[in-house]
Amino acid sequence: MSEEQKEEHARASAEERDAPPPAPTEPRRRALPRGAANTGPRSGWIVLAVIAAAFLAMRLMNPNRPEFNAISQTEFRALVEDGKLVKVKRVRALDSGSTYLAGEMKTESGKPAKFRVNLVPAENEGLTEFLVDYGVNCPVEEDEPMFGPFMQQLLIFGVFAALLWFFIYRRMMGGGAGGPFSFGKSKARLMDGNKKDRVTFKDVAGVDEAKEDVAEIVEFLKEPKKFTKLGARIPRGILLVGPPGTGKTLLAKAIAGEAGVPFYSISGSDFEEMFVGVGASRVRDLFEQGKKSAPCIIFIDEIDSVGQKRNAGGMMSQRVADQTLNAMLVEMDGFGTNDGVIVIAATNRPDILDPALLRPGRFDRQVNVDLPTLKGREAILAIHAAKVKLADDVDLERLARGTSGHSGADLANIINEAALLSARKGLDAIPHAVLEEARDKVFWGSERKSAGYTRREYETTAWHEAGHALLQLLLPNADPLHKVSIIPRGRALGVTMSLPEKDVLNRSKSYFLDAITMCCGGRIGEEFLTKDVSTGAAQDIAYATQMARGMVCRFGMSDAFGFQAFIEPNALSISEAPPPYSQKTAEAIDQEVRRIIETCYARATDLIKQNRDKLELLATTLLEKETMDGRDVEKLLGLERKHDDVDVREV
Repeated sequence: MSEEQKEEHARASAEERDAPPPAPTEPRRRALPRGAANTGPRSGWIVLAVIAAAFLAMRLMNPNRPEFNAISQTEFRALVEDGKLVKVKRVRALDSGSTYLAGEMKTESGKPAKFRVNLVPAENEGLTEFLVDYGVNCPVEEDEPMFGPFMQQLLIFGVFAALLWFFIYRRMMGGGAGGPFSFGKSKARLMDGNKKDRVTFKDVAGVDEAKEDVAEIVEFLKEPKKFTKLGARIPRGILLVGPPGTGKTLLAKAIAGEAGVPFYSISGSDFEEMFVGVGASRVRDLFEQGKKSAPCIIFIDEIDSVGQKRNAGGMMSQRVADQTLNAMLVEMDGFGTNDGVIVIAATNRPDILDPALLRPGRFDRQVNVDLPTLKGREAILAIHAAKVKLADDVDLERLARGTSGHSGADLANIINEAALLSARKGLDAIPHAVLEEARDKVFWGSERKSAGYTRREYETTAWHEAGHALLQLLLPNADPLHKVSIIPRGRALGVTMSLPEKDVLNRSKSYFLDAITMCCGGRIGEEFLTKDVSTGAAQDIAYATQMARGMVCRFGMSDAFGFQAFIEPNALSISEAPPPYSQKTAEAIDQEVRRIIETCYARATDLIKQNRDKLELLATTLLEKETMDGRDVEKLLGLERKHDDVDVREV
């Protein structure tokens, strides 16, 4: 070693000697599994068992309890005659009712030994006189049993109390998995975001805009430094708003699956219980669990059950619900911090939520999860169809066009019903016809071919549906005809179904007028056949009246009123405020609605009269085939429609 190396080594040794000793490290606590501290009922049973065992041990191991040598009565008489008896007593056992002699006798070692003589009735004759003759004093005593009357009653009471505790008290407290000592614990279910079968954005379709709104949440959970270095604060809460079945819960699961973080799922109704303060306690426990697992996502489904607007003068139940809401408000944005805990909630009634819950800092962002468009419905059908076996003739785009206004849950139900129908028919794959049948079954109900309708009723239904279908082809602004059927489904005797070529966000006045005119076709068709009217047009009349009143009161499509809107009252009782217009205006509105419907009815009558031969041909064919495709109807009547040159996939 050179001189320089020696000097460097000596300098390093000196620095090590002068350096302060390292701070003692805190021993790492062993992480307990979830629910380890939640051992209320188990610890109670253990304590009860230990007490019982200790009591039995004390009774069995009592040193004051004598141990006897059992001898016969003949041997006892010999002891008395030989003078080896020290003392004796007659004992009556209270637990068994038997009588025996117990005492002490002399032994060769000089130490007295205990003995016991069981008194048999056949040998007891003359025993008393024998003891008197030898001058033996034999007092009578009662032996206390191991379990006396008091202990027996105490034991029975303890068993009854334990059963009452387990079967009634535990369930009333909502202990479930945690018992009566944990009724204030959260009922949230934990789902690991790292599982192989987790839900991701690939499993969610039809809500592309909503996925874009929540994509940055996933990025923040994956790379928080990307946002924090710029001073950005991720939204603490996201409220998913939309109709039932649109995929709000599925979207929340996809966020957790994409980010790979724990996902706590709970329903708003799970917070409430019959005891005051339980809801607030469960809210605090839920967020405490979230802090320990941060970063994580807490999903609250149907939050409107606990987040309704507070009422200062409400009933007791309302004040209890307000306590739960107040606890949630504090946990989401109070003095404490919940960094890394993101709350996602879902509701289809955002209008009843408390404003304090919707302010920035709590639910910073509202994401609308609306009904899927045509493109979204086709994507949803493709996801669910990938799990089943489809035939080569399946056209998902055509099926999507026939499901306008329906949610993703409805579409999933259609695919499942089609699979069940195909299995029932013994098919190897699901053809398009079965998909159409499943769609009709979900929307209108199962076919009722055995309903027992007469031939006359079938003829009336055929002319009714033929009137609708004929006007559907003749009116230029009506949606294309998809299917017409006279097979009863649900409460309907027949169905005429349209198939929009694309999703339409705005409707024109001409569309509404043609739709009202088409509704009149069923009643007119019946009149041409029977010279009478029936109740079969009840739904058509209601739908036409609703559209006409909407044109007048809501959309400003009336020549009599022009650019005006009349907000119709949503009164729940007669004490509500009157309509915001006069009685004279109300009468004018009724007259205008009647004028629109009568004009459309006259127009429908003229069109059907001009095409009476086509109406009769279609009705006759329907009686033979019962169900006809829209394209077949067009070919039959020679009324092939020119479809708009639009790519429906670009809607």
